[in-house]
Parts: sequence; C-alpha cells; structure tokens
Amino acid sequence: MARERKFNTVELFHEAKQLLLQNGYDGFTFSLLADRMEVSRAALYKYYENKEELITDFMIYEMEQFLLELKEIEKLKGFEHQFDFLMDFIFTKTEIHHLIKAAVHVLARLERSNVNKEKLEKLPLEMYHYLNSFILKGKEEGKLKSHIPDSLVVGFILQSVAIPNHFGIPHQEWLKSIKEIIRQGMFTNC
Repeated sequence: MARERKFNTVELFHEAKQLLLQNGYDGFTFSLLADRMEVSRAALYKYYENKEELITDFMIYEMEQFLLELKEIEKLKGFEHQFDFLMDFIFTKTEIHHLIKAAVHVLARLERSNVNKEKLEKLPLEMYHYLNSFILKGKEEGKLKSHIPDSLVVGFILQSVAIPNHFGIPHQEWLKSIKEIIRQGMFTNC
C-alpha cells in the first residue's frame, strides 16, 4: 500500500481557498481538494467530517490572519495615514468578499451550538471594532462628517473594493480615484 502524502494546515487552507475562489461554496468538494493536493479523500476525512467543518476552520484562520494584519492600523498616527493604510490593505485583500459569501453558506448549515459558528460570527465584530476606532479618529480630527453614521462610512469603504473595473483602469489609478471620491466626493462644486 502506498504511503499517504503528508500535508500541513497552511497548505490545506491555501488549496481550499483557491478552490473556493474558483468554484464557490457549491462547487467545492473533498474530491476536488484531494485531487489538487494529491492525497486521498480519506486523508482529508481523517481531519474533517465534512466540507462545512473544513471551510469553517479555514474561514476562522483567514479572518484571524486578516485581523492580525488589520491591527497594524492602530500603530499609524493620524487619520489620513490610517485611511491610506486601510484602502491599500483592502485592495490587496480583494478575495475576502468572495470568501465571505462562502462563509454565509457555511453558517446557514451549521448547528446553533457549533463552537466554530459562534467564533466565525464574532470575528467580523472584532474587525468592526478596529474600524470603529478608525472612524472615531476621523471624526475627532474633523476629517469625517460627524452626522454620517459610522456603519455607513465603514460599509462604504469596505464595499469600494467590490466596484467592478470593467474598463481595466490600471490598479494604482483606480485606487487613487476611489480614494479621491471617498475623500472629496465626485462633484466639482457643492
């Protein structure tokens, strides 16, 4: 009998991420993952009972990595520097929106008492905690209008990454234009 190829969690999660981005939640299977990793499905089942369990663990790992990098925003002085960091950061992590869609499918299938479900549901709240501090700094420094709800500002910034670039505008020009629209609006005279 041939020896099973060994793999680590980072490798497993990397391949799972690629499959989720390519095929979405519904197209993700242990068979595809096993083929991609050149292992048997049985090797995957040694660690996970089903794809929901695997994807949940992966999503927790991915969100924790995202949050670890996002925490760097706290080290920067001044709202303008934090704003540039946040925009550059989310535009290097564009796949997070696709992965969140997969997480929604998984959360809907998990039992209420599942520990991973509780943890996965709490991680976005932790992200909003960091972003709320950023928004408060912007309002304290007079850079953001105080009457606009914090959640709307955060949502607008985070969703800017989902705007399709149909005409293939170079990345840096695209990002610069989005930053300008967020900072100054798009009207010439207000």
